Amino acid sequence: MIQGFLLFQHHYSNLQTPNSLDKHLILLKTFHHMQKHLPGKAPYFLPVKTLTALFIILAAATIVTASFKNKDAAVNSNINPGDEKTSKDSIESVKAFMQVYKVLKSPRCMNCHPAGDVPLQGDDSHLHAMSPKRGKDGKGLYAMKCSNCHQPENTVGLHTPPGNPKWQLPSSDMKMVFEGKTAHQLAIQVMDYNKNGHKNKQQLLEHARDTLVKAGWSMGAGRKEPPLSYSAFVTVWDTWINKGGYAPKS
Repeated sequence: MIQGFLLFQHHYSNLQTPNSLDKHLILLKTFHHMQKHLPGKAPYFLPVKTLTALFIILAAATIVTASFKNKDAAVNSNINPGDEKTSKDSIESVKAFMQVYKVLKSPRCMNCHPAGDVPLQGDDSHLHAMSPKRGKDGKGLYAMKCSNCHQPENTVGLHTPPGNPKWQLPSSDMKMVFEGKTAHQLAIQVMDYNKNGHKNKQQLLEHARDTLVKAGWSMGAGRKEPPLSYSAFVTVWDTWINKGGYAPKS
């Protein structure tokens, strides 16, 4: 019996077949055949039920192993294996988002998407000197409203308050934090309807054209603009979303 088992192992390691289930079935048949012809041993046959049980166990193990491998591949690459178009789109989408990410993490965007309830300020993204609070609607708390200083247009002068009629932070029930987020985390957040301000695909595309977003490129004298031009940002934003809104691995 030991001789037969060693021979079975040898066949298993050297058998070439692309289908794992076929491989297991062939080996079961080989093992059963060897049992009948081992020298010096009386013929012995495994019961049909035993062979069936062994085959089911081996088949289940193969399917589970394959499913874990496919799941890991999908998570790591964000593509559908074998789908050439999906693979190409995911690569282009992630590449575009890495450019989007540079803009989202720049002071012109991140200062109004802080981790806390106090907005950030300046090119170094320090806490706002006046310590205004987010408030429930994102427009400030009590008498200290964003619109008190941030008028519909920029105030004239160096480092004076920039303006826009929509000036505010995201509301307290959906803060949409950019500060401290990795590219993977931020991409997932922006594409999540329950975390992005309840925006669908079309609304996300339109958001890049919003006057408050566009104001990031005209914040007044003394402030550094985002690393991409506004038109370049819109292009990569659209590409990222239209190609599937894929998230980088990290």
